Amino acid sequence: MPNPAPIAPPGLAGIADQILGWLKWGVLAGGVAGLLICAAMIIWGRRNRSATAMEGLAGSAWVLGGLALASVAAVLVGAFQV
Repeated sequence: MPNPAPIAPPGLAGIADQILGWLKWGVLAGGVAGLLICAAMIIWGRRNRSATAMEGLAGSAWVLGGLALASVAAVLVGAFQV
């Protein structure tokens, strides 16, 4: 049974690479901003605002989870190729 490699349609490879590059940059910028915001929440919530600190801590777990998912996205898609 033949199993050809994926090939982009003519003229779309460059555009697809550019869009994926933009998305990767957006995820990285959003991840850095998210972690900085969560760190600020933890710092500001240190005294008498424990709910803010807890939200910052929980938020950082979500940000790290999103970054982890984004970093293995290509591997996950490749694992489910038919």
